[in-house]
Amino acid sequence: MTLKVLAVDDSKTIRKIVAKAFAPYDCQVIEAENGVEGLAIAGKEKPDLIILDITMPVMTGIEMLAKLKAQPNLKDIPVIMLTAESGKENVINILKMGVKDYIVKPFKGEQLIDRVSRLFTLKPLQSQESEKPKCVSQQGDIIIFTLPERMERHQGPEFDTMFQQTLKGMVDAGQNKIVLDLHKVKEVNMFIVRLIIGIVQHGQKARIKMQAVGTGALASELKGFQETSELVVHETLDAALAAF
Repeated sequence: MTLKVLAVDDSKTIRKIVAKAFAPYDCQVIEAENGVEGLAIAGKEKPDLIILDITMPVMTGIEMLAKLKAQPNLKDIPVIMLTAESGKENVINILKMGVKDYIVKPFKGEQLIDRVSRLFTLKPLQSQESEKPKCVSQQGDIIIFTLPERMERHQGPEFDTMFQQTLKGMVDAGQNKIVLDLHKVKEVNMFIVRLIIGIVQHGQKARIKMQAVGTGALASELKGFQETSELVVHETLDAALAAF
């Protein structure tokens, strides 16, 4: 089912960032320039999620949020607030309003997708789904999860979700061995490192035994992070399989 998102912000630039962030996914983004317009659209469209700026003319985000919470048919719609202030007191006040999350401006599209992915499972558009590489295979009782050579930043939450689904299937099947195959990964950057750290942490939480395959450069990079310092990165898949 298409996720319906209402973006309420007086900045056309911000609304474009939101629309572009959701473009790769099965989402419909509806735009509003202020709280009055946003409230009217929310009542008519019943969005699944509202991205709401705090500071706007005509009706502020705070005023709109209060009116949303006062309407039984709208009060349970998740809201992510956009704010230009990052102070602790401001953040606490935002969370007290009953919002699901907040983002400090300026922000990038992938930051928004990361927050939304905590609330919803975003489904890639069909054209992208068909291009998605097969990343899960199996040898004996060992699962192999392979990351592709290239990944766009917006695909990070998608692969993170796929890995968690793989772990769930393993736990349900009584399997506890997985090889994280990184041999195709050529470019080592913080986006890739953060993704791998998240995958390793998911595996640890599920009590899964994990080995990895990758280049020497990637192995050295991962050794520098506490979360992946104990991950053994082998040069070949055969070596990783034999390590169990």
